Amino acid sequence: MTQKTPETIIFEKDTEIPNNPKLPVLLYRQLIAQDDKAEIFKARFYDNGWRGIWKGGIFAYHHFHPDAHEALGVAEGKATVMLGGKSGKTFELHAGDLVILPAGTGHKNIAASDDFSVIGAYPAGQENYTICRSLQERPNAREEIDALELPETDPYYGTGGPLIKSWS
Repeated sequence: MTQKTPETIIFEKDTEIPNNPKLPVLLYRQLIAQDDKAEIFKARFYDNGWRGIWKGGIFAYHHFHPDAHEALGVAEGKATVMLGGKSGKTFELHAGDLVILPAGTGHKNIAASDDFSVIGAYPAGQENYTICRSLQERPNAREEIDALELPETDPYYGTGGPLIKSWS
């Protein structure tokens, strides 16, 4: 399988969101062209050891997970998503895109098509994640994020994938 190279984006700490200044967000554009994107994302995530797989949307408020890295594969539709908290940046996501958020990275759905859905997953052992809206909810978030284990695999490409190279 030919690997696509993801965009890498680093976000500094925001006033409300810790982000992850050590690990970049990985954004793969048009990773899947086939019609059954949801099933392909689910299968790739599962085969590569990512668990807690779900289908749904992205919350319409800034939030982060201090105790889990997260993969979001766009199964249908499109959305404008803000990453990095209020001082972050907006991105247009389309069906077939994959975004991998290191723990602590803020994310929020700004606007989406009616058919927008994502397939979400987490590295094995991190599927019982916490949702936080601000650092006030989790004063020790930075320490949690720094202590969190790195995934053993890229959720789409496996052991030799770009996540492993970018996050090592």
